Amino acid sequence: MTTERPGHGGQVFRAAPRGDVTGDPVSILSVGESWNLLASVALGRVVTSGQGQPEIFPVNFVVQRRTVLFRTAEGTKLVSAAINNRVLFEADDHDAAEGWSVIVKGTARMLRTNEELKEAERAQLLPWTATLKQNYVRIHPVSITGRRFRFGPEPSPESTFA
Repeated sequence: MTTERPGHGGQVFRAAPRGDVTGDPVSILSVGESWNLLASVALGRVVTSGQGQPEIFPVNFVVQRRTVLFRTAEGTKLVSAAINNRVLFEADDHDAAEGWSVIVKGTARMLRTNEELKEAERAQLLPWTATLKQNYVRIHPVSITGRRFRFGPEPSPESTFA
């Protein structure tokens, strides 16, 4: 028997029967695994603070030299990154059996020099929407952490005391 639960976008996750589940359902990723997984997706979220309030912005991005690079138009994201350059960046993904999440803590800086801009342009990072995004922002990591989650049914309360 399998356990089903609704997922994002109408997907249904089918978990293995309780007897087939082995190991820890949550595992810590190495730094290398975290960067590899981060580089495998194109959509993430930048978290910053502006005027004492948390702000979160979805961005398309690339990993370049173990930094996170995104483009932005003039506006809140750019202002938030300029005023408070300490940011969090998060990206994740999943399939029917498992998911993962990677968080980068770091500093964000708008790229300004010709050398910086040329390197950023080599990443061929194109905007997803029909908007003018002429500003490149690079997040230099202070730390990166990642976790992998294996989906499955919730254990019974009795099994946690065994």
